[in-house]
Amino acid sequence: MILDLHRQGLTVSAIARELGIDRKTVRKCIARGLEPPVYGPRKPRQRRIDPFVSYLGGRVTAYPGLTGRRLLRELRERGY
Repeated sequence: MILDLHRQGLTVSAIARELGIDRKTVRKCIARGLEPPVYGPRKPRQRRIDPFVSYLGGRVTAYPGLTGRRLLRELRERGY
């Protein structure tokens, strides 16, 4: 795509703006005659807090005045 746009006469800045990549990347691809690799979306990873989200939601709903410090202490007691 970069090389096609370059052959059409677009400037490096215009190509970078249109594709949402850095100008240096565009220059590098033009100089090498290569297209940059296209990466697919990443697989979602589990966060460390995910196993405790339902517990936290229940605690905050039952006791809205709980502090973050108290919740963290409770999570650590549960293995966080």
